[in-house]
Amino acid sequence: MARIAGIDLPKNKRIEVALTYIVGVGRTTSKKVLAASRVNPDLRTEALTEEQVGEIRKVIEANYPVEGEVRRQFSQSIKRLMDLGTYRGLRHRKGLPANGQRTRTNARTRKGPRRAAIAGKKVATKK
Repeated sequence: MARIAGIDLPKNKRIEVALTYIVGVGRTTSKKVLAASRVNPDLRTEALTEEQVGEIRKVIEANYPVEGEVRRQFSQSIKRLMDLGTYRGLRHRKGLPANGQRTRTNARTRKGPRRAAIAGKKVATKK
């Protein structure tokens, strides 16, 4: 099993597709990495030799931010928006959609499950 950037790649997939399981590596980046490391993109992950895996690992580590680094950059950019007080930052802070979607209906992914309207407690009146 090939392990690159802390991720176990799936065995039965083509290496071109298997590399996309790494956060920060898409199809285009995967193709560039394989071209730079001179590995056939049609090979299955299980058919790779240790030298090929090492070459792929070396190219990725040297040229591309992956996994934790990408997640950190993403969260820092959102935090920056919130600190600046931009509209998008406020929407992130409130947990609402940030890109102009409607919120009267839908938006359940961001808003969470519906909260049932709870009837207020009736107060007994004196006669």
